[in-house]
Amino acid sequence: MGNKAIVAGATGLVGKALVQELLQYNGYEKVIVLVRRALDLTHPRLEQHILSFDQIGSLPEEWFETADIYCTLGTTIKKAKSREQFAKVDYEYPLALGRKAVQCGSRQLLVITALGASERSLFFYSRVKGKLEHELARLQLPSVTIFQPSLIIGMREEHRRGEELAASMTRNLSFLFKGKLSRYKPIEGRTIAAAMLYSALEQRNGLTVVAGTNRMEQMANALWSEERHQ
Repeated sequence: MGNKAIVAGATGLVGKALVQELLQYNGYEKVIVLVRRALDLTHPRLEQHILSFDQIGSLPEEWFETADIYCTLGTTIKKAKSREQFAKVDYEYPLALGRKAVQCGSRQLLVITALGASERSLFFYSRVKGKLEHELARLQLPSVTIFQPSLIIGMREEHRRGEELAASMTRNLSFLFKGKLSRYKPIEGRTIAAAMLYSALEQRNGLTVVAGTNRMEQMANALWSEERHQ
């Protein structure tokens, strides 16, 4: 393992859960979080840096050297208020992190996109995610892992009415998510977080894509059952 973990997007649903997982795991000497507002959390190994993500390119190189970088950045067009701002958060910032990782010799990059991401998608959201995946795959990093979750559920600070409604409906129709459809089942943010740490511990060379709920649940359960983060 690298001796440092960097988390971008630590105030979000997955990001908060990920920080908790990383602090429970004793393999990192330092967990660095890049945030626009401070987390209500203190820990001897936690280091918080409040900044604008437009500053990624000018951040100190020593933060990134041999680090494992976790990117959980993401928003909605409604919250971003425009397609341009959405693309900045979901495409430009993660790609800037990837380029910084290459420049500084980071160990690996782990990023969340979305199930169905494709540059050829009819949907703007999925096209942006697909474009990000394409660009990340071209980076000369030892290891890039892309997580493609279905609908992410859990307690968020802000209310996303559409997501809450969809999550409620899919819970009532859970019997439909069997076999090949199990990958589309809604997934808890903490499950994605655990899957990301599990993947970092495995660190496969090159590009790895982890798609769908069932695979991430398997990885999370493996982490929790083995207590590798204790």
